Formats: sequence, C-alpha cells, structure tokens
Amino acid sequence: MREINVSEITRTIAEMCVESTHFLSEDMERAMREAAEKETSVLGKKILGQLEMNLQIAGKEKIPICQDTGMAVVFLELGQDVHIVGGSLEEAVNEGVRRGYQEGFLRKSVVSDPLIRENTKDNTPAVIHYSVVPGENLTITVAPKGFGSENMSRVWMLKPADGEEGVKEAVLTTVREAGPNACPPMTVGVGIGGTFEKCAGMAKHALTRPVGKHSELPHIKEMEIELLDRINGLGIGPGGLGGSVTALAVNIETYPTHIAGLPVGINICCHVNRHSTRRL
Repeated sequence: MREINVSEITRTIAEMCVESTHFLSEDMERAMREAAEKETSVLGKKILGQLEMNLQIAGKEKIPICQDTGMAVVFLELGQDVHIVGGSLEEAVNEGVRRGYQEGFLRKSVVSDPLIRENTKDNTPAVIHYSVVPGENLTITVAPKGFGSENMSRVWMLKPADGEEGVKEAVLTTVREAGPNACPPMTVGVGIGGTFEKCAGMAKHALTRPVGKHSELPHIKEMEIELLDRINGLGIGPGGLGGSVTALAVNIETYPTHIAGLPVGINICCHVNRHSTRRL
C-alpha cells in the first residue's frame, strides 16, 4: 500500500491550474499549427495567426491565454493500492484550485448558488470526477472549462432507431447552432451510450484525449474522422468568420446502454481546450 499525502496533491493541482491556463498542451499547440497550414480562407488564416500571437504573448508575459480561466474540472484516477493520508482528498483538490487561482491571479468565476449568484472569490468548488483503477498511482487531469463553449453543449436522448445517422446529425446540429459562440476552431467531445449523466461525463472526458489520437474501436474511429470532415465543411471557420477549419478534433467515447435508449452528450471546447495531466 502506497501513501500519498494530501499536501502533495494540493501543491500539484495549484501548479496545474496555472500551467493549464497559461500554456497550451503539446497536442493543442501542434493542432493549431496544422490548422494554420490547412486553412484556405485568407481571413481564417489571419484569425489563426492572431490566436498564435496571443499564445506567444501569454507565455512570454505569463498571463492567461484567455480571460475566462474557467471552472476547474478535475479528473482523478486513483489506484486501488493508494492510501491518501493527511486529510480529505476532496478538500485537498479544492485547496489546490483555491491556491492556484488566487496565487496565479486567475479570474474567479464560480458562484456559490446558481440562482443567488454570489461569487466564492476563489473559484472553488471544483467539479471532481473520481475513478478507481488498478495500481499505486494517482493520475490527475485538470481541465479548466470556459463557459462560452460550455453553454453551447447539449445532451440528446435519441431513440435506438435513430442509429448512427441520428448521432451524427445531433453532433452536426449542435456545432452548427454553436457557431461563433464556441470560439472556434473547437474541439468536440462526444459521449454515446450509458445514461443521461453518463454520456455527458464521457463527452467532457473525451476533450482531454490528445488531438489526433482516435478511438481504438474501428467504427468509432471512422465516425470521428467523418464528423471532423463534415464539421469543417460547415464553413464556420476560425472565430466564426468563415473558413475550412471549424474544428481541430472530434473525440468520441462510448459505453453500453439500455435497449430503449441512445443517449448522446456533446461537449464543445474552444480553441484552447485546456488540459494538463500529471501522475503522482
């Protein structure tokens, strides 16, 4: 049994909050460079050039990539042979978010009650997803989620008869309706199967998969490739101002579901698609 002290978790998450809001992950950097090469619209290329300049300034000046530094979403893969010591795991995660957002001078965007709307002033609490896996490590993924793109996400409760074409149409309709509001070029996370809440969670988690890494299921890989091509054919383009690059990736996760349903969650993320992963 391996022990991990909560102080290490807090320190790590605080660093990851700052890191993920100031710098793109390697896969997203590469995807943005490739997008600039592929874009056929003159205006689209100009927008992508401005986004690249923004990234360079953010890194050089140590300021956030975007003013909306998001609500902290944290995925924890806890090895079953790990013993967390020194306090509460959940409190440690929230303390890490608190320190990261306060010490990193990141915008605090969380309100304590969805209707009363009083700001918590430290961007807590985080949204935490737990999974228990084999081994003696704790893998942490921090994915701050801005709400320009979050607000454009949807859950569709399709009928089994809608099938694959129904799923594709749901994704395309969601992206089409999102248009410029999702700050394209976007990454599209899709969850198919499970239940109402399961498909939404898979869609969120799918956004953390590296751009360019496809599903291991052949028929899902084909769907990812087809949907990306069809989304980029919508003409929304960078910044929503027209062009051939509307999305950088379509990542799909699946799960078994009930015989009477076909749940589909679609979680859109803007061009920064912030995520950072570390293993303790």
